[in-house]
Amino acid sequence: MWTRALAMMLFVAGAALLGVGGASAQQGVWNIITRPMFQSMLSHRGDSGCQGAFYTYDAFIEAASKFPGFGTTGDEQTRRRELAAFFGQTSHETTGGWATAPGGPFAWGYCRVKEQNPTDPPYYGRGPIQLTHEYNYRLAGQALNLNLVGNPDMVASDPVVAFKTAIWFWMTPQSPKPSCHAVMTGAWTPSATDRAAGRLPGYGLTSNIINGGLECGKGQSTDGAKDRGGYYKRYCDMLRVGYGDNVPCKDQKPYGG
Repeated sequence: MWTRALAMMLFVAGAALLGVGGASAQQGVWNIITRPMFQSMLSHRGDSGCQGAFYTYDAFIEAASKFPGFGTTGDEQTRRRELAAFFGQTSHETTGGWATAPGGPFAWGYCRVKEQNPTDPPYYGRGPIQLTHEYNYRLAGQALNLNLVGNPDMVASDPVVAFKTAIWFWMTPQSPKPSCHAVMTGAWTPSATDRAAGRLPGYGLTSNIINGGLECGKGQSTDGAKDRGGYYKRYCDMLRVGYGDNVPCKDQKPYGG
């Protein structure tokens, strides 16, 4: 029986020879997020007190291959910055870090699989993006052809599904919000209303998309927004890419606010 790792190795090799998959093998996420890089970025995910050993590199690569534009859009710097942003946001959502944590507070992404204090059972946060609320489980399930409303715990029991839901959320606009992918790849142009609200391209807008109502537009950075920014900057440094403009969201009015 083939293992998932062997199947993925053959997929990558085939892509290199044939140039398949919606983007060339030279632009594949595996060329930026290599296995050693993944392990280094998320080195504490399997430590005592964390459940993040659930999140495997092979599951990430398999899930990412189903979204051809993810981490493959634009030039090298754009691709690296998008992946730093994705892991920055998902690491905040799953963090197990604290101020004096070994390696620093931003070395503890992907520690959690399930929301620690569920507020919306049974549709509480699960997976890298901490998918929450029935409507998100319904929309993600429809897009992925999975019954996530009937079996929401699939997001916490199958690591490929977990990563797919996170990447689906990242790639999918929910009007009036653009997708995080469009923001980080330069495909989104702010309207006059957005500009008046301070909503400009950059990592800060992805924070606004994900949790702007609680974290953005306060005139100063909240703890949550600071944590998101800290993870993002760490990964940008590791991936050797600049942070870009508008990293914080403190001056951005939240959507619907």
